[in-house]
Amino acid sequence: MLRTVCRTGGALLKHSRRTIPPLWTAPAQQRWASTLPMNTVVLFVPQQEAWVVERMGKFHRILEPGLNFLIPLLDRIRYVQSLKEIVIDVPEQSAVSLDNVTLQIDGVLYLRILDPFKASYGVEDPEYAVTQLAQTTMRSELGKLTLDKVFRERESLNSNIVHSINQASDDWGIRCLRYEIKDIHVPPRVKESMQMQVEAERRKRATVLESEGKRESDINVAEGRKQAQILASEGQRAEQINKAAGEANAVLAKADAKAQAIKVLSEALAEQNGNASASLIVAEQYVAAFSALAKESNTILLPSNTGDISSMVTQAMSIYGSLAKQSRTPVESAPAGETELEDKASPEADPQQPTSTQ
Repeated sequence: MLRTVCRTGGALLKHSRRTIPPLWTAPAQQRWASTLPMNTVVLFVPQQEAWVVERMGKFHRILEPGLNFLIPLLDRIRYVQSLKEIVIDVPEQSAVSLDNVTLQIDGVLYLRILDPFKASYGVEDPEYAVTQLAQTTMRSELGKLTLDKVFRERESLNSNIVHSINQASDDWGIRCLRYEIKDIHVPPRVKESMQMQVEAERRKRATVLESEGKRESDINVAEGRKQAQILASEGQRAEQINKAAGEANAVLAKADAKAQAIKVLSEALAEQNGNASASLIVAEQYVAAFSALAKESNTILLPSNTGDISSMVTQAMSIYGSLAKQSRTPVESAPAGETELEDKASPEADPQQPTSTQ
């Protein structure tokens, strides 16, 4: 008997499929109508599906997945809703941006039925309604953006479209999960201008980078010259300091050596026969000096007693003697030494008026 009832239900289902006007129903409705099961008293509902049952034309209940029982002739399965995530391809459409550029945009819509009752009785065709809502929302959102922002803010554009769809689809029991823009087609002339703009921007970046590199190079060269001048001045200053210190040390060394030589000379003059040795040295220097006079200049000044070597030696020895006595006496006795030196310098030892010899 159950087999007979199933066959009868199948025949009635085929007859109902033939009587549905093809032009009156949308493609989604035809798909749903073709999958409507027949009331066979015992029904097995698949997982992730919701079967909406009407009893005598009025909503009765929603069958859960698994085993279910219905009353024949009274209960009828009116809608079958899939609770899986549904992917809808939004057809390509034209939209005008804020800067009056016509764009051709298509996308993909991902949604899910949360309430089978609202999806069945809240709207005639849920998929068609959501698709049209997505298209109108996308056109309105694109009208708020310029062409450049459309490419840069695709994520924000997608989120705005999803938010707008969810506000309107709450009454339909449908939740829009996400919306993705697949392709954005711009007019050929706009595309050419965009390419020219990109090339100009790249040339601008190259020029800026080149100028920045040149500036950095000039700065580095200037810094190098500055450091070189600073180092050179520091080196010159150190050289001058070292040179001055060396000259000062040399002067001190010469003064010490001269003082030591005078001390040694005074001690030598104080010894026996020191005057005779000094006379000999002075005489030799006197003769050597006069031998070199005529080599440097043709005009020289000579004392009148040039040939009297003994008087010259005597005068030099008297000077050496006074210097030796000053080195042996205290500083306070210096004027007396000078007086003694003047006493020893007799009129005979004083040089006479010099004569000019050509």
